[in-house]
Amino acid sequence: MKVLHRIFASCCFRAVALTLVAVSSALAQQSVAPPVEPLSSMTPKDAHTRAKLHTELGSLYFRNGDLIVALEELTIAISIDANYAQAYSTRGLVLYQIKEFASAEKDFQRALDLAPKDPQISNNYGWFLCNTGKEKESIEYFRRAINDPLYQTPALAHLNAGTCYARINELDLAEDYIRKTLRYMPDNPQALLQLANISYKRGNYDAAKEHLKKVVRLSNPNAEALWLFLRVERRLGNSSDEISLAAQLRRKYPDSPEYQEFLKGNFE
Repeated sequence: MKVLHRIFASCCFRAVALTLVAVSSALAQQSVAPPVEPLSSMTPKDAHTRAKLHTELGSLYFRNGDLIVALEELTIAISIDANYAQAYSTRGLVLYQIKEFASAEKDFQRALDLAPKDPQISNNYGWFLCNTGKEKESIEYFRRAINDPLYQTPALAHLNAGTCYARINELDLAEDYIRKTLRYMPDNPQALLQLANISYKRGNYDAAKEHLKKVVRLSNPNAEALWLFLRVERRLGNSSDEISLAAQLRRKYPDSPEYQEFLKGNFE
């Protein structure tokens, strides 16, 4: 796999080189010779391009669950351009996943120092805070992302803010943010799951069930969804459906924290 991604990177660099040659040839055919930049002015641009490429590769491996290679690519990106904020932000997410929380915090702080107004970095750091017991602190960073008119995925920041508010039982605020997410993406399974969670916390089990039925229809439900659905059916007294959902949870996610809670009988 490492060989493949290095071959891919090599091919990309060759493509850039060929493009530069083609542009130079075209300019040479005109009456005015192309200006020649000093090598010192060209090097930072080249370093930034290479760092961006390795960051994109790292992001791809991260999304595919290959955390070790992702970490390698992002570390390479930072070694090439120590001022590329996105590389630090993405590496912070990877470090969080492997439970290197102190190192993740350091990377996020470096990213924020380099690009304090970047909405994607704000959203990423907010999610890190939310998942490390600092839910209230996370909201400020989600708001920064949401309030940036250039942010391309505000629905994601709304969803994250709603999820974190639900965790600290600020249910009205949570619902407000989740419903804003659904204005952008009406069939988003994660947003519907959070609405179900909010309804469950309020004791509105019928509404929770309706939201969960949509989640199941729109996606392959994860362990969180199955576990919540199981508890909803338990509250409604539907024992046969509860047993069926328990079997699905055991079959699909036997190592999940949710299934471990089921085995312990921790239904709340």
